Amino acid sequence: MIKKQYANQTRMIRHVRVRKTLAGTPTRPRLAVFRSSNEIYAQVIDDVQRRTIVAASSRDKDLANFSADALDALAAQETPQPQGEAGTENGAGEERGHALPKAIKGLTANRRVRQAYQVGQLLAQRAKAAGVERVVFDRGGYVYHGRVAALAEGARAGGLDF
Repeated sequence: MIKKQYANQTRMIRHVRVRKTLAGTPTRPRLAVFRSSNEIYAQVIDDVQRRTIVAASSRDKDLANFSADALDALAAQETPQPQGEAGTENGAGEERGHALPKAIKGLTANRRVRQAYQVGQLLAQRAKAAGVERVVFDRGGYVYHGRVAALAEGARAGGLDF
């Protein structure tokens, strides 16, 4: 008999498998991500003391007041450069010096990806205010692509090291 496994069940299996080796400490807490169909949530968690240090989500009221200057800078990076110059492409077809990861190429076009990037920046801002500089990234069993990658890049742009 063929049993159908649902997407969330397989995600939870992947999450449990990753969490066997990944844990947050007081010196390097865990940045945990949860992604629903419409929202994204992130927490910086100290697993030793079993407490959440800071949290941010796409539902935060502070997110509406959050500046989008870094997004404008990334949008400028995303514009294609002329192909006529020698040495602009490497063997894989990627442009050299292009800082935007391939996983979040649609950052300026997709509202939810942009929102996840801002959540990452907001979380980094709150974490730095709480004295956290370095974290371990827990993608929660999700593929490191789209909103999850945008949240991670936003946290890196905000000053978190992982």
